Amino acid sequence: MSVTDLTADRGATRGPADRPSGGRRRRLSRRVSPVVWLLLLIPFVVEAAWVFWPAFNSFQLSFTKWNGVGAAQPVGLRNYTDMLSDPIFATALRNNVFWVVGFGGLSVVAGLGLALALNKPRRGVGIYRSAIYLPMVFSLAVTGLFWRVMYQPDGPVNIMLAAIGINTGEHQWLADPNTALGAILVAAIWRQAGYIMVLYLAGLKGCDPALEEAAAVDGANAWQRFRYIVMPQLRNVNTVIFAVTVIDSLRTFDIVWAMTRGGPYNTTQLLSTYMYQVGFTLVNLGYGSALAVVIFLLAIAFIITYLARATRED
Repeated sequence: MSVTDLTADRGATRGPADRPSGGRRRRLSRRVSPVVWLLLLIPFVVEAAWVFWPAFNSFQLSFTKWNGVGAAQPVGLRNYTDMLSDPIFATALRNNVFWVVGFGGLSVVAGLGLALALNKPRRGVGIYRSAIYLPMVFSLAVTGLFWRVMYQPDGPVNIMLAAIGINTGEHQWLADPNTALGAILVAAIWRQAGYIMVLYLAGLKGCDPALEEAAAVDGANAWQRFRYIVMPQLRNVNTVIFAVTVIDSLRTFDIVWAMTRGGPYNTTQLLSTYMYQVGFTLVNLGYGSALAVVIFLLAIAFIITYLARATRED
């Protein structure tokens, strides 16, 4: 046997571990650069310092009684049990359910309808889109102050209703416990509908028009094409909109506080406004933190339930 044959045999019997070049190159190429870890670490530290740590402290504070001065007194679950007998908390919780259904449902329906109406390119459609989205540029506090003027007894709302034959007798919409929450809801939907419209317009641009054309050829009407062709393609957009709407519904504060401050007689209290009032007006930070924990748990429960259902359907 020659030297060449021996060399060939040794090369043939050498395993993958004996070949250093290829494996080492792959391992080296898989290493993450320290710069990448640094860029990931910086936002994580900022998030932990400004979000996770305060949230954890708020959770701890919910088991105490504290007015912001001195040491907090541990009270166990007392803050949570007090909620069960708190009539204002019951009103705020009931109003929040009404707000989630009304604000979430009506703003989504209005936004989807506007998106379908303004989806196809036509003359002046950009102006209409901009005008409908314009309220989203203003903050909720400014929107609330604007609608307070609109709802004045001699304001534009009563004037317009009188012009079409509905005599309200200069009704004070925000001072009436029966109409105050509904009046705020109209103002919130007026602002939110444009935002939902933009999200649905982005989703509709990703829909395949060939599928609609094929369904139309097969005899499907407009409603059937929308239900069975368009809506399934908007599933991911619907997930985002549901999460955004639920979170916005549960954390709504600015517009309610600017218009009624939870009045009259606490009839427009939401969990967020009641939490602020208890925590920073009455300076009962322990009970206010417990309300914040309840808001967080409700938001998580809504979102996880919906996402789990959507995942099972997929």
